[in-house]
Amino acid sequence: MSEGTADFRSREEATKSPLALKLFDIDGVKGVFFGSDFITVTKEDPLNWAVLKPAILGGIMDHFVTHQPLFFGDQPLMSKEVESDPVIAQIKEILDTRIRPAVAMDGGDIVFDHFKDGILYVRMHGACSGCPSSGDTLKAGIENMLRHYVPEVVEVRPIES
Repeated sequence: MSEGTADFRSREEATKSPLALKLFDIDGVKGVFFGSDFITVTKEDPLNWAVLKPAILGGIMDHFVTHQPLFFGDQPLMSKEVESDPVIAQIKEILDTRIRPAVAMDGGDIVFDHFKDGILYVRMHGACSGCPSSGDTLKAGIENMLRHYVPEVVEVRPIES
């Protein structure tokens, strides 16, 4: 994707993307997340990656070798809003430049939801959604960094999607 991310947590949500649909056809796939230059696939807990990996990699390779689009029709464009609140603008800037790239390296994404009464609410996507260590990362890493650069932030809380 040239911009933004796409998170599919069910086959019904994946109807916008031929690749996501193809991956959901594989037994055991429970989530598909597209980042700028990576794909994260989440599996059902009891299944083994050694069993799923060949089918997933084969589906991805087949999709791109045959030059199929990532989305049906035009790719949804993520619009960039101009933020009038300087605190929110600073929070978004830090999320986009310092935090999102690090989270993306682990196959996930963090997205600003809203900021109210000193509490920043974010949504975790991809591999970060439901990851047991994401709570620790949120508190120890993300919250500490934001509190350092933006004193108005007193806490960061995840919102379940």
